[in-house]
Amino acid sequence: MPRSEMWSGAERRRFVDDGVLIRRGLVHGTVLSRARDLVGRWQAEAYDPSRLIAYTNRSFAPELDEHPALLALYHRSGLVELAGDLLRPARTAPVTRAQIQIRLPYGAEQPVKRMHVDGVSCPHLEPSDLRTFTFIVGVVLDGSATADAGALHYVPGGHHRMARYFATDWVLGQPAQTPDDIDDQNGIAFTAEPGDVVVMHHLLPHRVGINISGTPRVMAYFRVQHAQHPDLALAALSDPWREYPTFADLARPGIA
Repeated sequence: MPRSEMWSGAERRRFVDDGVLIRRGLVHGTVLSRARDLVGRWQAEAYDPSRLIAYTNRSFAPELDEHPALLALYHRSGLVELAGDLLRPARTAPVTRAQIQIRLPYGAEQPVKRMHVDGVSCPHLEPSDLRTFTFIVGVVLDGSATADAGALHYVPGGHHRMARYFATDWVLGQPAQTPDDIDDQNGIAFTAEPGDVVVMHHLLPHRVGINISGTPRVMAYFRVQHAQHPDLALAALSDPWREYPTFADLARPGIA
């Protein structure tokens, strides 16, 4: 990918301030259609309604998480280069799995996810488990672009609040994932078309609401880790730029 297509200075500033970056229409053509069709076939042929809660908590189509058509969304769209650019000169760990999240149309009785950060005090994990990452990349595969169609909602700048929370009011194993002032927020909806991409700092609190449209909202997610994330994970909860070598100076007050 040409250097001009990497993250600009303004985008890097936005990532520091808001904790989120969006690229419209980045994934397209056969890379997008093959992944969308693969998940569509799974929904038609393999979806088990009795496992809806498990799918929602972890991943839909778990047997496809290493499928080449899904991994191509990350490795053949330019996303792998964009991910590397955020952490350069540090390296990212290999991304070998995709997570599929589907918000089914209203009436499916699908659980609504409250504000949270991934991999910390999750209901389906042991209290002492810490399964975090550095940032997450989401690709829209299908669904409406409206806010009430199962869209991801996030709290801009909430990664700063979460870092303070993890530094002062949290211990490993406690059940509360977010402080009350974050939990009470609705967040900003990621209103997006198929092929649009969102990149979110791991500490950015987010949730997913109900889908009152007639079309499932389908997202493919890729969890990206700094190559030394296992050693840095606990410290990174309270230091949001610990894993971003070029962002520490940018995040200092007064740096434009």
